[in-house]
Amino acid sequence: MVEGGVGQADKTGFTECWKTTWRTPYIMKLALSAGIGGLLFGYDTGVISGALLYIKQDFNVVDSETWLQEAIVSMTVAGAIFGAGLGGWLNDRFGRRISILVADVLFFVGSIVMAVAVAPWMIILGRIFVGFGVGMVSMTAPLYISEASPARIRGALVSINGLLIAVGQFLAYVINLAFTRTPGTWRWMLGAAGLPALVQFLLMLTLPESPRWLYRQNKVEEAQTILKKIYPANEVYEVINTLRISVEAAKAEEHVIGDTMMQKLKGAFRNVVVQRGLYAGVTVQVAQQFSGINTVMYYSPMIVQFAGFASNKTAMALLLVTSGLNALGSVVSMFFIDRAGRRKMMLISMMCIIVCLVGLSVVFWHAAILAPKINPSESTNFAANATCPSYTSAANPASWNCMSCLKAECGFCANKGNARSPGACLAATTELEEACRAQGRTFFKDGCPSRVGFIAIVLLGLYIVSFSPGMGTAPWVVNSEIYPLRYRGFGGGLAAMSNWISNLIVSETFLSLTRSLGTAGTFLLFAGFCVIGLVCIHAFVPETKGLPFEEVEKMLETGFKPKSFRRKPQPVALRFHNMQSLFNILMRVSDAKAMHKHAMNIYPTKDNLMKNIFQPHKFISVSTAARDDQEVQEQKVHDK
Repeated sequence: MVEGGVGQADKTGFTECWKTTWRTPYIMKLALSAGIGGLLFGYDTGVISGALLYIKQDFNVVDSETWLQEAIVSMTVAGAIFGAGLGGWLNDRFGRRISILVADVLFFVGSIVMAVAVAPWMIILGRIFVGFGVGMVSMTAPLYISEASPARIRGALVSINGLLIAVGQFLAYVINLAFTRTPGTWRWMLGAAGLPALVQFLLMLTLPESPRWLYRQNKVEEAQTILKKIYPANEVYEVINTLRISVEAAKAEEHVIGDTMMQKLKGAFRNVVVQRGLYAGVTVQVAQQFSGINTVMYYSPMIVQFAGFASNKTAMALLLVTSGLNALGSVVSMFFIDRAGRRKMMLISMMCIIVCLVGLSVVFWHAAILAPKINPSESTNFAANATCPSYTSAANPASWNCMSCLKAECGFCANKGNARSPGACLAATTELEEACRAQGRTFFKDGCPSRVGFIAIVLLGLYIVSFSPGMGTAPWVVNSEIYPLRYRGFGGGLAAMSNWISNLIVSETFLSLTRSLGTAGTFLLFAGFCVIGLVCIHAFVPETKGLPFEEVEKMLETGFKPKSFRRKPQPVALRFHNMQSLFNILMRVSDAKAMHKHAMNIYPTKDNLMKNIFQPHKFISVSTAARDDQEVQEQKVHDK
């Protein structure tokens, strides 16, 4: 380990993970069982984007009220904030396994409530229950996997949780597409989450508690039994001994701090390791959300429609491709996170995300400028009062195009012959939408037909591929390993809360931002947030690949400072190409004469002097001798 720095990780990465789990399948059983929580997390994130399209069709009030749409999406996030905080306390008090079991119960109850909902408020209530479960499992599943994994493959195994999040999102889009023509569409979509929650609940009943948590609770024999199943015989006793020393030190500190909840909280915030861990953990979680990823997941069908694809079915079919890329990116993370490291993958990921967001902003700006014009005569094909009221009362209706029509909360009925030719701006009613489609035309409510729409889809896919291997997985890996054992639930819960608070802010404001700034301006704003996140990750987040938990704690005690922020040591002697120039400069300093005099006594000619003075050890010798000679002369003057 280097000062404030990084230990050397195992270079074998995913290959070592595969070999280890092949020899010890018990490790993979623990990781996959806990990782189902990631599947639930991802499924809930992805399913609402498709379900919302059909909820709006069943409940007109949801279709007409933007705040209700945002509430249905964001109430899970609000519940997750409290679930993460509660999960942190449950993890430290009752253990990781109990926390996952409680989360599964909440998932199951919430899914049933949503499936049988008869009004929007029941959907919101079910989303809150699911939110509690999502918040708890989002920080508990990576923590459980991390504490049950050997250090050299910990990153790859925790990445399984990230992979299952992506698989959950992909599965959500498949189910959304499968139920598009089934009665009760969105009910099946939202209710299906209860099945994996039930499966995980049954699996977790057969699995043990985290061995590190057990050791901390003085259940030493039980912890040792589990550790012997995880580590080979030649490593297990060293791991147990290191864990024993760490736990004893933690208990000694707790004895000084006190036993009450407030005393423990004060002790946590005063602990320099916890402080530095939170700087890193909270930074990566906030940066993850302000990259805009969950707006892409929650509102992705609408974003696809913003790009000019009006069909709900087409929008969700295209999302299968993007969600498949997300899963592919998670597999890439498993290969490289223990080789390249968490920090490097996040920095590269953020730089690529910034490029994609700026590209999306340019594409949507271009699409808005070149949107089809409004042709007043097109409205004559419909009822007399069919034209958008804002268009008829506009001061300059000739300047209107499709985007102007949508901003006025009306609908654009595309030209029958060519969707990019001038069309009609109609009032956004269900009757007029059906009348438009009855004529074989496309009715746009969220985006306009565009020649560059496919570029937006490509950039959206690249954005997800850039996000998934780095910022998608690494923040959860970092937060599962960067806190001391005694504060791991507390630190992980606090960081998860920051993640969900950021998620709530972004998801709650996304539709409003697109209406006020436009889609192009919104993506450009997220690109600006990503630049800030990139700088903060570089400044605050250390590398933890391949380090045992105890080594991570020691590194944070020393303090992390990136190379670019470290003070560079001054060279012993300066070397110039022009030796004669340096010699002339040295002759002008205050003690130059004394140094020159002494140097000439040693090297009689100037050539010998120039030859030797730039050798560091001789330069120091000459300078020191000259200074000593000058001090002797000054002392003689003082004595006189």
